[in-house]
Amino acid sequence: MKPSERRERLASARLYVVTGARPDLGEFLDAILGAGVDVVQLREKEAEVGDLLRWGETFREAADRHGALFIVNDRPDVAFALDADGVHLGQEDLPPRLAREMLGQDALIGLSTHSPKQWDAAAPQADYLCIGPVWETPTKPGRPAAGFDSVRHAATSGEERPSFAIGGITEQNLPEVLDTGATRIVVVRAVTETADPAASVRALVDGLASGARS
Repeated sequence: MKPSERRERLASARLYVVTGARPDLGEFLDAILGAGVDVVQLREKEAEVGDLLRWGETFREAADRHGALFIVNDRPDVAFALDADGVHLGQEDLPPRLAREMLGQDALIGLSTHSPKQWDAAAPQADYLCIGPVWETPTKPGRPAAGFDSVRHAATSGEERPSFAIGGITEQNLPEVLDTGATRIVVVRAVTETADPAASVRALVDGLASGARS
C-alpha cells in the first residue's frame, strides 16, 4: 500500500478492532473486515516473535483482501518484518520518535493516551491517537477509566490527527461516546467475544454512521 493511501485510509477510518490470535483467525478476520472494520490490530503481549510473524501473515493477507489497515501492537520490529501498515505504542513502549526512525516515514504510528495531560503531550511523530479507556476494561487490568471528560477533551482539543476513543465501548453505550464529540472508536470484546462478530461490526458501523448524521 502506498504511503499516501495509508494515510487516506486512516483519515476515513471509523471502526478499529484489536484482537489476538484465535483458532478461526482467518475466517474471523474475513468476517469482520468484510462487515466494515477499517483497521485491525494484532495484539498478543506475551507471544514469541515466531508466533507473531505467523499470525501476522494471516492479518496482512486478510487486510489486503479487504482494503483495510493492519497494525501491530507494541513491536516495531515485527511490524517491519510483516510489512504491516504501522505499529501502535503505549505510554511505556518505545517512543514514537524511535519507532519512526526504525520504520521510516511510510509507516503509521499510533499512540495511546489516558488523560488530557498525556493527550496534550502526545509525540508529534504519532499519526493517530487513542484516548481511554472510557470505561474500565479487563483488557487493561489496573488501568482506571479515563472517562467522558478525557474523551471530550480530545474531541474539542483542535488536534488534527485522527483520534479514537477506546475502552469498554459497545453497541449499547456507543451513543454516549458519540455525544462527547468522538467520531472514531476502537473495540475489542464488543467484536471478539460475540457469537456473530460480523453482525456486531455492522451494528457498530451503523451506530457510527447514525452519530455522524445527528
